[in-house]
Amino acid sequence: MQSNLKILYISSEIAPFVKSGSLAEVAGALPKFLKDLGHDIRLFIPKYGTINERKYTIREVIRLKEIKVPLFNKTVMVDVKSAFLPNSKVQVYFVENKDYFDRATLYCDPETNKEWDDNAERFIFFNKSIFAILRKLHWQPDIIHCNDWQTALIPLFLKTRYHEDPFFNKTRTLLTIHDLSSQGIFNEDIVPLIGNQKDIFNIISIIESQGKINFLKSGIVCADFINTLSKSYAREIRLSKESSFGLQKVLKKRSKNLFGITNGVDYSIWDPEIDTYIAHNYIRKDLSGKYENKRHLVESHGLKYEETKPVIGAILKSIDDEELILLSQTIEEMLKINVQYIFFATGDEKYNKLFNPLVKKFPDKIAFNLKFDDRLAHQMVAGCDMFLLPCRFEPCGSIQLYCLKYGTIPIVYATGELVDTVKVFNPDTKQGYGFMFKEYLPASLLDTIKQAVEIFSDKIVWKKLVDRAMKLNFSWQAVAENYNKLYYKLIN
Repeated sequence: MQSNLKILYISSEIAPFVKSGSLAEVAGALPKFLKDLGHDIRLFIPKYGTINERKYTIREVIRLKEIKVPLFNKTVMVDVKSAFLPNSKVQVYFVENKDYFDRATLYCDPETNKEWDDNAERFIFFNKSIFAILRKLHWQPDIIHCNDWQTALIPLFLKTRYHEDPFFNKTRTLLTIHDLSSQGIFNEDIVPLIGNQKDIFNIISIIESQGKINFLKSGIVCADFINTLSKSYAREIRLSKESSFGLQKVLKKRSKNLFGITNGVDYSIWDPEIDTYIAHNYIRKDLSGKYENKRHLVESHGLKYEETKPVIGAILKSIDDEELILLSQTIEEMLKINVQYIFFATGDEKYNKLFNPLVKKFPDKIAFNLKFDDRLAHQMVAGCDMFLLPCRFEPCGSIQLYCLKYGTIPIVYATGELVDTVKVFNPDTKQGYGFMFKEYLPASLLDTIKQAVEIFSDKIVWKKLVDRAMKLNFSWQAVAENYNKLYYKLIN
């Protein structure tokens, strides 16, 4: 019988405490199911100023106050607070330093919309503080599970500074890559913050990439295992120069230790039968509530409700220029189809310039909004007939999985997790539950939308397609089992 593990799960954001993307959702869900498997799992996160201490009953940990963290030519103090993930016994430690984390936003200055100038220092401090806190806790993890560039220095430190330290010499690391396009790239002048001259001599080749310091590269090189959010994507980033964002050679070298595990869905949050964010709850066998959600969604966005006219929604990635180009080349033709569109793009002026003129020109066919929150996300998923995910590369989060549960049929590009989770509808066999365009070209996207709209017009076929989608199960329990197997493989 395998013994239970001590797992330290580190993330720069965790739902519901703080969230800017799908990383937070994973960090807020997966650990609960790992805890259910019997593991002693604990979470670490920066204590941002936006986190509501009273709401989540976050308390000081007296023995974890004023811990010293060396940082170049100074010593920085850290305090630690603690709470539990809501509805669980998973303990979360909040790493507090007001100078670094007591800000209105996580990564960017809201006045300039650019990354905070000291992001490198902030997350070097966060990574270094983990080791000091663990010593003070007298808790030796078997595995440290890191996530994205913000925590990717942990494997580097374990392989260099702490490789002969008996406290850490049995600890293994897993690095999960949620977003390969965001790597934590900084100028070389931050090197002294990472380590002393002896350390730097040993690690500069590990952390340097194209004349810059690359946090994520260091994690890929040094982590014992790496995983991405799908088997297809794990393969893509090894084989495709485009998908790897400059790290193809490094990823190829780590092929034997690179795995893919698809994300899951927390059905206590994403389920149309119990969802408190939507106007009308509904079940698979009675979709009348979905039609009312559709009415609520379109009318609240200034469109006229028409039951027989499909509504296609999309939540667009502000960082994806290729997505913007594709849509700008296709949107006029898309608007000629008998469809209504509702687009969201959080806070990006580029999309504003594209869509605002179209909203004025086609006020009965398209709505666009730069304001977005969790409530609207749920209303979109419940109220649309179809959901467009034109991501050129991962990540797309888990939005397609939410859509399936709500009977909202995804239209996706053939990449990464989308290939693994969306089975293409076959009009001959009537099997499958989604639509996919395989060339990242306007004609391919347009043909796929037209195919979906044509199938929508056949009420009997469409109802069966929706029913098939809503029966699917992508629960975190199955995902946790896959991580469980990977953890034991890692320590053995």
